[in-house]
Amino acid sequence: MLRHTVWERAPFLVLALAAFVAAERAPGLALGVLLAMLFLVTGVGGVLMPAWMDIVGRAIPVTLRGRFFALANLAASAVGFAGSFLTSHVLETVPAPRSYGICFLYASACMALSYIALALVREPAASTAAPPVALRTYLARVPALLRRDANLRRFLLARAFAIAAMMASGFYTVYALAAWDAPPSQAGVFTTLLLAGQVAGNVSLGWLADRMGHRVVIIVGLAATVGANLLALGAPSLAAFGAVFVLAGIQGAAISVSNLNVLLEFAPTPREQPTYVGLGTTSMAPVACGAPLAAGLAADAFGFTAVFAAATAAGVIGLALLVFAVRDPRHSGHVDIN
Repeated sequence: MLRHTVWERAPFLVLALAAFVAAERAPGLALGVLLAMLFLVTGVGGVLMPAWMDIVGRAIPVTLRGRFFALANLAASAVGFAGSFLTSHVLETVPAPRSYGICFLYASACMALSYIALALVREPAASTAAPPVALRTYLARVPALLRRDANLRRFLLARAFAIAAMMASGFYTVYALAAWDAPPSQAGVFTTLLLAGQVAGNVSLGWLADRMGHRVVIIVGLAATVGANLLALGAPSLAAFGAVFVLAGIQGAAISVSNLNVLLEFAPTPREQPTYVGLGTTSMAPVACGAPLAAGLAADAFGFTAVFAAATAAGVIGLALLVFAVRDPRHSGHVDIN
């Protein structure tokens, strides 16, 4: 993993070089480099995610993973918040595009520190090593896995509806500013409320995940999404609408704490954990890409309230599936909680 994760980090140096050298002389080239580097970073990150979660699954006990992810999220938020002031200072005092180059250099330094921390991790040896198989053979096993694991199928269906329920979140700010003729600065207030919800969610949901399981946390997060959509439909004032962003922040915390961790617990054996993580994330990609596009088209054709109503309906269906059809994998008997 150390060998390949370099390609998640090196692109920021390339972006800094493009900002210093090409942005003024060849802006089209700089834009092309930016898009290519973003594709590389996200692509490599997606490929390495199952391997990263495999390390998490072997290095961190089941009943500590929720708090581990919550603490990591809180630390990242704190550093990001502090970094936002530095970024703002650079952008205000240094002419563009040099200012962007400096910001990319700062990002490269942070990525280098992250790499050093990852290199210091001592990965526990796998109890059983899966024999290597050809990619075609590996992919051919996926349909059989889904047929065999009905609980996983129901969970993935519930997740698809949960993603559809979140499609309205991109329109909250636009709708609120237009509905109450609020100044653009109100968006900053909404961002603060969103961060407050995330902090509160991470503090509480990490503990809840370790005590009661990640399924419960995902239910809480989806219930917060349904509540946010309902409140967006019926908020009587701009101040009341602020609660929508607090609930959206709680949902974001639930996703960060539990969405990947629960897939580790669905896997019947440790060596199948990377497969379950890869399947659980990749299978949601069509919904994650299609739902926001459909929401945008629906907003243009029918208005924001129609999008909020459809998202609410999707969330209720997903919530019903999680509560009544999906069993908590932690209590299935194959998860070692020690």
